[in-house]
Amino acid sequence: MDRLIAISSSRQSLLSTHKVLRNTYFLLSLTLAFSVFTAIASTLLRLPAPGLLLMLVGFYGLLFLTHRLANSPSGILATFALTGFMGYALGPLFSMLLASGAGDVIMLALGGTALVFLCCSTYVLTTRKDMSFLSGMIMVGFVVMLVAVVANLFLHIPALSLVISAMFILFSSGAILWETSNIIHGGETNYIRATVSLYVSLYNILVSMVNIFVGIRGSNS
Repeated sequence: MDRLIAISSSRQSLLSTHKVLRNTYFLLSLTLAFSVFTAIASTLLRLPAPGLLLMLVGFYGLLFLTHRLANSPSGILATFALTGFMGYALGPLFSMLLASGAGDVIMLALGGTALVFLCCSTYVLTTRKDMSFLSGMIMVGFVVMLVAVVANLFLHIPALSLVISAMFILFSSGAILWETSNIIHGGETNYIRATVSLYVSLYNILVSMVNIFVGIRGSNS
C-alpha cells in the first residue's frame, strides 16, 4: 500500500512538473510574440527612448507587480504589461541601428539569443541534470556585474562595456539553465514567475549581443 501511494505521489508530481513546464513555454512564446509586436510598433512609430528613471521604474515596478500577482489570473496581464514595456524599450534601439545601416546586427542578435536559449533548454531537458549548484555562482556573478556597471558609468571604457555584455550573456545563460532545472525538479511551481525569469534572461542576452556586435562592427569600420 505504501509503495502504491509513493508511486501515485511520484506520478502526480511528474504530471504537475510537466504542466508547469508546458504552461511556462506557452506563456513565454506568447509574451515574446507580444514583445516583438510592441518593439516593431515602437520602431515604426519612432517612439522616444525611455530615460533611465522611467526604464528602472517601469521595469522594477512591473516586475514587482508580476511577482505580487503571480498566484492569480491578473498575473498574466501583469506579465504582458512587463514584456510589452520591455519590447517598447527596444524600439528606439532598433530604430537607431536601422538608421545607421546596422540592421544585420538585429538579426544576428535575435539568432544568437534563440540559439543560446535552445542549447541551454535542450541540455537541461535532455540530461535532466540538477543545476541548483549554479545559484551561488549566479549571485556572485550578479554582484560582480553590478560593480562593473556602476564603475563603467564613471569610467566610460568601451572595452569594459563589451566585457560587461559578455558577462551578462554568461550570467543569463546560467540563469536559463538554473530556472529550467528548477522547473523540471519541482523547485518552481508557478509558471508566471518562471516565464518572467526566462524572459528577462533572454532580454539581457539580446541587448548584450547587440552591444557586442555593434562594438565589433565599429572596430572593423
